[in-house]
Amino acid sequence: MLRRYHQIRRQVHQWLDMSLFVIAFWLAHLFRDGVAMGWLVGWMPFLGDWLLTKLSDPIFSFDHYVPLYLIILPFAPLVLRAQGFYNRPLVFSRRQTYWALFKACAILVLSIIFVIFFSKTDLIARSVVIYFGGISFGLIWLKEELVRWGYKNKLGQEQVRRRLLLIGTKADTARLRAELKMNAGQEIESTAEVDLNETSIDDFVHLLHEHSINGVVINAKHTLFGQVEKAIQACELEGVEAWLVADFFKTQFSRTSIDDFYGRPVLVFQSGPEASWQGVVKQVIDVVGSALLLIVASFPLLVIAIWIRFSSKGPIIFKQQRSGLNGHPFTMYKFRTMVSDAEQRKQELAALNEMSGPVFKVTNDPRITPVGKWLRKTSCDELPQLWNVLRGEMSLVGPRPLPVEEVKRFDDFAHRRRLSVKPGITCLWQISGRNQISNFKDWVRLDLEYIDNWSIWLDIRILWRTVPVVLFAKGAK
Repeated sequence: MLRRYHQIRRQVHQWLDMSLFVIAFWLAHLFRDGVAMGWLVGWMPFLGDWLLTKLSDPIFSFDHYVPLYLIILPFAPLVLRAQGFYNRPLVFSRRQTYWALFKACAILVLSIIFVIFFSKTDLIARSVVIYFGGISFGLIWLKEELVRWGYKNKLGQEQVRRRLLLIGTKADTARLRAELKMNAGQEIESTAEVDLNETSIDDFVHLLHEHSINGVVINAKHTLFGQVEKAIQACELEGVEAWLVADFFKTQFSRTSIDDFYGRPVLVFQSGPEASWQGVVKQVIDVVGSALLLIVASFPLLVIAIWIRFSSKGPIIFKQQRSGLNGHPFTMYKFRTMVSDAEQRKQELAALNEMSGPVFKVTNDPRITPVGKWLRKTSCDELPQLWNVLRGEMSLVGPRPLPVEEVKRFDDFAHRRRLSVKPGITCLWQISGRNQISNFKDWVRLDLEYIDNWSIWLDIRILWRTVPVVLFAKGAK
């Protein structure tokens, strides 16, 4: 697939750039050490006195600089990637490319200088780091120009260009051709187009031979599946790649991917976060984080439990059935903040509900005990949910779990998509005003925004922003 080719090409460039950064750092030390100075003065004698003045002080051997590779090797490709350096077509814009390269080199140089400054070492000459930025920019610039020249000459174009045959109705192939022209540039050549509803498989095979086709793109939306199957079988015999465009159905926001179902290829339509290494990291953070927090908070938990026990009648822990992942019910634990018959008195307060939709919230709820009021204000009533996180029923970050009965009253099934991830102790709703948001649709909107933009870094930012929200009791009731 094209994406696979792009990934391979990106990885090759990343390894090349990493190697050039390694060489550039060695050359920077060589230049500052004066070894390369004699050659430079020989070529530019008018700079001789100035160079002798600036580079006369001796510096430590290169062995003292080698540990900085621990920063350069992993960080340099990441900075280039963050600047969009690798998200370019084969024939690239010089201005866009070199501006991204300049910013990446500048960020890398400043980062190394900061590390040197905070480590308070006198073994590293900062001038070496500055020379490293200039030399690395020059080496990668030279590589990019060579690549550009290679792609622009006739032989290079023949090596990278792929000749495609497009299958579909005239409207389908016209759209595909426009997308290829806009995104692929000279990398792709649309050589022929076929409508299998009007063309025989024999004529299709003849076109494969006539144009030496590298790949066939099949838009099957308006093409008979029997003909599509014959075309794929023909490509299989010819050794030509066949790419089936999987847009048979119109979806609103689902992402489409290919997977394997016990040896059978399947299309996956997914509107929640897909399985990834970030998901594994999230699980590790949940388990380790909840375990550590339970240990650290063990004494406060004990104090709160004793306080609740002697302040009012009833159990210390409030248990309630909540809707978890995909609506699966689980028992959620909280410190009890209300009188023991709170659930029975809920119907009496139904008219005072301040939240739209199925959620029930009341300011100055008369069922809340004095201790419970403080626990809610400080969010300490949520601490027992760390046990739910440790059990795998919840996550540290995720949409707040709602009671099963409230989920059953959803009047819009689209709201159930908030159940496509594990519920959490904190989420965007928590750091965006919590109970100050009285419209349930706004609550759901924030949850879906979290799901659609999820990353491990978003979780970390939410956890970080939760701390002041809890400390200053923002939005709590």
